Amino acid sequence: MARYTGSVCKICRREGFKLYLKGERCFSPKCAQIKRPFAPGQHGAATRKLTQYGMQLRAKQALKRMYGLLEKQFRKYFDMASRRSEETGTALIKLLESRLDNTVFRMGFASSRRQARQLVNHGHILVNGRKVNKASYLLRPGDVIEFREKSKGIVPVKEAVEAAQDRTTPPWLEIDYEAVRGTFVRFPNREEVEIPVDLQSIIELYSK
Repeated sequence: MARYTGSVCKICRREGFKLYLKGERCFSPKCAQIKRPFAPGQHGAATRKLTQYGMQLRAKQALKRMYGLLEKQFRKYFDMASRRSEETGTALIKLLESRLDNTVFRMGFASSRRQARQLVNHGHILVNGRKVNKASYLLRPGDVIEFREKSKGIVPVKEAVEAAQDRTTPPWLEIDYEAVRGTFVRFPNREEVEIPVDLQSIIELYSK
């Protein structure tokens, strides 16, 4: 299946909560989830009662879409998490949060994960001084993320950094906005990451 290229606002409306896919618009009153808090389509406002499987599926779809992953990618991360010694849900969040594109977004160097992925793919990002153009690159504690010198002046990056300075910095990251550089200090704890879905539902879905 090809990557979704339609309106990302419809994705948030379909899931019923913000997935922060639209950048600054998600933080403004113009957010579609605020203006039209119901699913898109002719019958979107109708009340529907989901089965247990339906709730599990929606939880999986929401988390997958939040991080911008396709089914095969997401299943790979779940399988990796399930083989680790710690609780599967915690391991899954650590893997997802340590992706390079997600970290660039969390640091405020991009207004959305989609924009962060584009910046990585186009070769604007350095990890420990070396160019990395793979958005799925998994970071390790101590890795330093920064922009190439000629990429720091890109307008979308400057706008994202300016907006991010008014927000709370994730405790597992250290950020120098002036230098457009950050450090992945450690893996986040489960309670430090705001996830709008029930991880146990996803585990149960894949364990069938």
